Amino acid sequence: MNQPQRVFDVLYFQQVHYPKDVAVANIHNGKIDAWSTEDLIRECRRFALRLLQDGLKKDTKIGIISNNCREWNVVDFGSQHIGAVSVPVYPTITAEDYAYIFGEAEVSIVFCEDKELADKASEGLEQAGINAEVICFLKDQGYKYFYDYLNELELTDQLVEELESNISAVSPEDLLTIIYTSGTTGKPKGVMLSHGNILSNLIGVSKIFPKVLPSYQSKALSFLPLCHIFERTASGMYFYMGVSIYYAESIDTIGEDLKLIKPHLFTTVPRLLEKVYQKIVSKGRELSGIKKSLFFWAVNLADEYKTNGNSSFYKFKLKIARKIIFSKWQEALGNEIVFIVSGAAALQSKIARAFWAADMPILEAYGQTETSPGVSFSLYDDPKIGCVGPPLDKVDVKIADDGEVLVKGPNVMKGYYKQPELTAKTFNDDGWLMTGDIGEMVDGKYLKITDRKKEMFKTSGGKYIAPQVIENALKESPFIEHCMVIGEGERFPGAIIHPDFDTLTNYAQSHNISFESNYDLIEKPEIKELMTKAVEKTNERFAQFEKIKKHALVPDVWGIESGELTPTLKLKRKVLHERYENLIKEIYKEESD
Repeated sequence: MNQPQRVFDVLYFQQVHYPKDVAVANIHNGKIDAWSTEDLIRECRRFALRLLQDGLKKDTKIGIISNNCREWNVVDFGSQHIGAVSVPVYPTITAEDYAYIFGEAEVSIVFCEDKELADKASEGLEQAGINAEVICFLKDQGYKYFYDYLNELELTDQLVEELESNISAVSPEDLLTIIYTSGTTGKPKGVMLSHGNILSNLIGVSKIFPKVLPSYQSKALSFLPLCHIFERTASGMYFYMGVSIYYAESIDTIGEDLKLIKPHLFTTVPRLLEKVYQKIVSKGRELSGIKKSLFFWAVNLADEYKTNGNSSFYKFKLKIARKIIFSKWQEALGNEIVFIVSGAAALQSKIARAFWAADMPILEAYGQTETSPGVSFSLYDDPKIGCVGPPLDKVDVKIADDGEVLVKGPNVMKGYYKQPELTAKTFNDDGWLMTGDIGEMVDGKYLKITDRKKEMFKTSGGKYIAPQVIENALKESPFIEHCMVIGEGERFPGAIIHPDFDTLTNYAQSHNISFESNYDLIEKPEIKELMTKAVEKTNERFAQFEKIKKHALVPDVWGIESGELTPTLKLKRKVLHERYENLIKEIYKEESD
């Protein structure tokens, strides 16, 4: 078969070049339920035929709300066979969000994982005034069961001919999906991506994937939401390259799933890597004697790691550290990791060095939904920690006079759905997509992202502050889970800090500090002093005008469903500013007030 022209062609490409016994697999209660390439193609075509039987056709909008599973692929790829447009949405958002998205997209049918999501989808559809059927992937949920829906197919020659006609009519320029960005402010925007957009991206990434990956013999664990373009394009690339995909049972079972599957790679967001690292270091603190000394010798050695240019003596020490310490880190992740891909947010250099030192290289990717998502990708054999690699093949990047990263290429979206004015504002006069990210080219080759343009602010002294840089540095402390740097128009930068309460609780217990609640814990003088020292240690890295002069600890746990974080764990700054308005006023209250 020739190179794929539409995204669903990757299935047939796999079937011709490396048919798999395990193309996709669900994990349930520690058991693997796998489909071969042939099984997946059969179910996708059956689904497409069933849609046609219902009278659905090209450009019909189809909603998907589910955690990752092979049925997600059936709906996605099956829809593509008839030229329908998928509208995947996060399971974690509200019925009001569903109402807005379904209403604007005018969905005709919605596929959900279970009753809880189906109820929420039904409520959203009702609010939007849309009469659309809701179908569940799981059985006995009070809604039509997905496989009962498929089994209602009445196959005829005419229907098969109609399917083949629809398949032939799908072109690379056709709209494949509308992805509503979670957004840190305001209503979500529907990003329109074509087959050509996503296909150019997954093929571009596959060209630079390390030769160390045994390709069609490889396994990937998938747990980032498929409704996010990062994981979805990665999955398309897995099919194209013949990598078997195993869907984690849940975010809570990733540890067990890693040991069960022993994957060669996975994609993730920095916060999950940070938590893995902090958990490992926390266990190290529980050691004693020579074991504890060796553990932190290895951790400190990792801080000095360079992706090139390490001395012979350093390599000798690293070899010892890998054998006696880092080998246990590898075991925790399945013991077969070739590399990890991190994206969606900035990765702390400390974390990157630790994983590289542990012989589990992290390749950073950069992009956004509007770029399908990849713009640049780190090279395995030419990495640069702190950067997100060179631009992908056929993707052009330039830095504007104000530092904004501009992008052109076949990966760039068709526009925002039903929002032509907003689309026009997103491109400059020369047709470059304005990403809203501030960056620079290092050594004329590697892209480095420093902050979000809209998130940078100026103090009353006229100094610009890049909050993400400071926030990432603060989060290197094991005692800080999330934080938001503030200070626009103020005399100095401050910070609202959400402590890592698991780590803080362990610390309190080991130091005989009694407490009854999170609020009680952060009011303890010993804890306040501990957190102040963490902030002061971070301040050492920054210029005087960037140092955090005052901070406040909050007892609340920030999360996706509670509204403080986006599904990719970015801060919703507007929400946080409103929630802690009084606390922020206290930080900037004049001493004489």
